[in-house]
Amino acid sequence: MANKLVAYFSATGTTERVAKDLAAAIDADLFEIAPAKPYTAADLNWRDKASRSSVEMNDEACRPALTATVDDMSRYDTVFVGFPVWWYVEPRIIDTFLEAHDLAGKTIVPFATSGGSGLGKAPRRMQQLAPSANVLAGKVLNGRPNAAKLKAWAERL
Repeated sequence: MANKLVAYFSATGTTERVAKDLAAAIDADLFEIAPAKPYTAADLNWRDKASRSSVEMNDEACRPALTATVDDMSRYDTVFVGFPVWWYVEPRIIDTFLEAHDLAGKTIVPFATSGGSGLGKAPRRMQQLAPSANVLAGKVLNGRPNAAKLKAWAERL
């Protein structure tokens, strides 16, 4: 039984690739944070103020529904949470995930993929959503970092 979980949301497959590589490198379980209603290309058009992602990100209370939750979160001590950076923070579906699980006493490690920004306010926001957890600063993992680099990063935490 692993004590590490890599949970990720990936709208286009980029974060998914990194999450799978990370889980393999650190011998962690893998969980996809999947929306009940999948995102379309039009939903992800950040230039369209009426697109689904734009509307969600402009609503602090928005919590997109999940297809599933982690069956037994108590098995894990450390939860790596991966996502694409949207508007300099985590997508609202990550907020849904954090609020749907008891994360008290756990270490949460944000990791993200981004077209040009860092994690922004995501770690601070995530700490507010999981106040009984210890949310670390995290890291942007663009490209395809090799297994050795991923493992070394995780071991330094």
